[in-house]
Order: sequence, then C-alpha cells, then structure tokens
Amino acid sequence: MRTVGIHSARYPKAYISTAEARRCRRKFLKFFPKGFRDQKYYAWERGYKVAAHQQWAKDLDSTIFRSLLHAGKYQEIALTAVRIEARTNLLFSFEKMALRDAVKSPLGAKLFATALYEFLHDPGQIEGRFNRWIEALAQLPRRQKRVLTWPLITIFGFLAQPATHIFLKPRVTQRAAEEYGFDFLYQPRPDWGTYSSLLELAAYVRKDLEDLSPVDMIDIQSFLWVQGSEEYAE
Repeated sequence: MRTVGIHSARYPKAYISTAEARRCRRKFLKFFPKGFRDQKYYAWERGYKVAAHQQWAKDLDSTIFRSLLHAGKYQEIALTAVRIEARTNLLFSFEKMALRDAVKSPLGAKLFATALYEFLHDPGQIEGRFNRWIEALAQLPRRQKRVLTWPLITIFGFLAQPATHIFLKPRVTQRAAEEYGFDFLYQPRPDWGTYSSLLELAAYVRKDLEDLSPVDMIDIQSFLWVQGSEEYAE
C-alpha cells in the first residue's frame, strides 16, 4: 500500500496510508490536540481502562490466576473478573447482568474460569485459544440474556492483556472501519475471522499513528471509538 507523507511542526514524521485515514487522524486530533498524551484524552478515554488493567494485574495476573485455579476457587476468579469489568462502562447493562447470572453457579464459574485462563495464558496459537474461548462462553448457563456477544467475548482479553487484545463494540467498530476505509470482515456471531480482521485493522491504525506513539490496544481502541461513536459526532 502506498503511503502519503504528512508533515507538521508537532508531528513531523507522520505517514498516513489513505485519505480516509488522514481524515480520521484529523478528527482525533481535533478532540485531543496532544494526541495520546492529551490530558483530556486520558480523562475521557484511557484513564479508566488503564485503571481496570492495573487492577487486573494486581488481582488476577498469571501467577495468582493459576494458584486460584489449582485451588478450585472458580467463583472467586469469576467474581473478581466481573468486579474489575464493572468499573468500566464498556459493556451494556444487559451484558453485565447476563455474565453475573452465568457465573453464579459453580458449574458456570468453573467453565468461565478455566476457559479464561486457557485463553489468556496457555501456549499455542491464538486462533485456537480464541475459538475455544468462544465455545466456552456459548456453553455458559443462561437465563434470558445472551452471553455470547462480541463485547463479552473481547472485554477480558482487552483488560488483561491490552498489549495483545482489543475490545470490539460492533456498531461503533463497523462505523470506525468504514470511516477509515478498511474492509472489516464482520460477522454478528463471534468467530476468529472477524477478530483477526479487527486485529489487522488495529495494526494498520497503529502503523499510521506511530508518530503519535500509541502505547497499546487501549489507545487503538480509543482512537477507533472516536471515529465511530456518536459521542464524538462532529
């Protein structure tokens, strides 16, 4: 893909791939003139997501997670994960309720905890681990609300490992991809093809914004949120 150079006093080494990408960049900098180092950006977008990740690292890092798992403390793991997520505004209320209901039972908590550990920490290809995580959430006990939604599938990888995983809010992400001029291969039912397409989009965005020094997927997800959310309508 041919790149087009953009030069400015603030960001002299920006190379943006398309006209759509340049327009998205301008929109982001309109709201946050100092980019990912803007204090308003931290207050509005990054800060609470970083706080949730830090809490996850404190309460459920790989060593603690493995110890709790070996001790059979599945409900403690599930409730800790739910509690950390509850401090964010990333899930809809019906998704939060569905998840709480699904892990209340010992069976649901065990299925959730063991599958989440495998997804985050087992060796092997990410595709296989991601597909098994989808299968596990599809098997969780349910009452009236669905557990198998894209936000629920992607929230815990995002909070636990933002260097690797990204959060998917379907409508906002589809609009953001369209604004960016990216052919996002979206399917409503969670699958690896959609997630890998999102990771590809994230890689393109990160490359285009490398002069702004995004730290992790929190910055990339926040950038896409600005493009697709009605909260940032121009």
